Amino acid sequence: MAPPTPKPGQESTQSAFTLFWWLWKDYLRHHKKLLIFAMLLMAIEGSTLALLSRMVQPMFDDVFNAGNTSALYWVGLGIMVIFILRAITSSGQKILMTLVKERAAGAMRRTLLRHLMGLDSAFYQTNPPGQLIERVQGDVSSINSVWSSIVTALGRDLVSLVGLMGVALWIDWRWTLLAIVGIPLLVLPSLLVQAYIRRRARNAREIAGRISTRLDEVFHGINPIKLNALEEYQAQRYDALIDEGIDANVKTATGQAAVPALIDIMTGIGFLGVLIYGGSEIIAGDKTDGEFMAFFTAMGLAFDPLRRLGAMSGQWQMAAASVERLQYVLNLKPTITSPAQPKPAPKGAPEITLQDVHMNYGDLPVLNGASFVAKAGKTTALVGASGAGKSTVFNVLTRLVEPHSGLVKINDLAIDTLNLAELRGLFSVVSQDAALFDETVRDNIVLGRTDLDETALQPVLDAAHISDFLPKLSGGLDGLAGPRGSNLSGGQRQRVAIGRALLRDTPILLLDEATSALDTKSEAIVQSALEQLSEGRTTLVIAHRLSTIRNADSIVVMDQGQVIDQGTHDALLERGGIYADLYNMQFKRNEEDSND
Repeated sequence: MAPPTPKPGQESTQSAFTLFWWLWKDYLRHHKKLLIFAMLLMAIEGSTLALLSRMVQPMFDDVFNAGNTSALYWVGLGIMVIFILRAITSSGQKILMTLVKERAAGAMRRTLLRHLMGLDSAFYQTNPPGQLIERVQGDVSSINSVWSSIVTALGRDLVSLVGLMGVALWIDWRWTLLAIVGIPLLVLPSLLVQAYIRRRARNAREIAGRISTRLDEVFHGINPIKLNALEEYQAQRYDALIDEGIDANVKTATGQAAVPALIDIMTGIGFLGVLIYGGSEIIAGDKTDGEFMAFFTAMGLAFDPLRRLGAMSGQWQMAAASVERLQYVLNLKPTITSPAQPKPAPKGAPEITLQDVHMNYGDLPVLNGASFVAKAGKTTALVGASGAGKSTVFNVLTRLVEPHSGLVKINDLAIDTLNLAELRGLFSVVSQDAALFDETVRDNIVLGRTDLDETALQPVLDAAHISDFLPKLSGGLDGLAGPRGSNLSGGQRQRVAIGRALLRDTPILLLDEATSALDTKSEAIVQSALEQLSEGRTTLVIAHRLSTIRNADSIVVMDQGQVIDQGTHDALLERGGIYADLYNMQFKRNEEDSND
């Protein structure tokens, strides 16, 4: 896993070598054979430039000046072979590098997604989807493009530069020193530019994440935006982020362009010195035209790989900013995990107990010593005003959140002594927000199970009232639900979610307003199916419409995170209090609605 890294926005003390070593160790070394072969092809491709420059001298001295006809053919044939060799090695290394790049990027994205899904739910309260999408997609793409450029620079451009400098030195070492005399002066400016690029690149990646977040919120909230006439407001917020992104990217590009620009200036000064000094030697007859043209060709061809190698440090600083962002996420560890030696999960419908449970969201207390018992195989309803802590009880039971104190037990086992997957395997949950995937209706119900046939699925479709709308849906059971179930109505989405719970067939049911989106007729049918499903299972129900829980075996009344009463419907009405007030208020409102 990645070494320790600072939070995004903080300065990193990691060297380029440390960051690249992490990349190599975790992702690239698995493809080392392909990389070695690709770099061998790059080296051959790079050496062809030196060979080409070397052929310039006989072309001028033996062919053009001396008029040697036989030299014309072997020089021409040699140049043709060089270009054919260059074409083969160039295309071969590009294909191999693309293969390695795509495999490495795929491995990074798979690792990131699996790691992100394993983090606590609290992580997603402070990290919006757009930021995470940008890390999985944008940061990986940034890293992928840069490391491959670095490998290419080392495998091809460095060989080209060494070969071309070798040709230049072979012709005249004094000319070569004059041409490169200014290059050492670039070391300090390059170091300063690298630090600047990393800061700017880190800022650019952060802004890219905010842009993705804004788009995610706009597209997922398009109907509220339209209904509240917020199109221009959202467009202006997006425009502001785009302007920030442009500014950040231009500053990053400015830093990247600085080193190649300095190399251009120093190279121009060097060429001036070579032309003055070398030109005088040619005029004096100490050097031939062919030698000067070969030298000039070698140094001219060295210009591009030298610029690319100079720009490499700036490119890596951009990738380093993305590597830091990925490392920060990969170093996060979930706090809600399975114990080292988990106890076996209970069989059959269990009893559920909360004892003096306290839970805060930040500084906001949501459970203040909540205690109750849900008897095995019975239906227990949770009622109370919004914010009373009902949904938090569900989250605590399934360990989506961890209470700060208190004890939660299933039978006599504390839930944190059970394997996390086995614990959650005890529950089927139907919430008022039916989250569907952009897959077929069938896929949304079976959720990856492959051991089902139509005979096992049909009773579920009938019981959840899904069969009623399937004939009207394009594609039927294999029709697409759409993004977040957008091809289905609210009631249809809810029925699909209920079908999941029916099919899951677990010993505990958690129903959070499971029939809230259904019309009166469908609600009656589905409510009957849920009541049949609840038989022999421990069921907890959150309900705002108290008429749906009159037959519950026990009703837990919650207020401000505390359990203030518990009993049957009739007993609670007889005692008065919050439940009686809520029931009478709803009964009166229903009477008024019926009179209207």
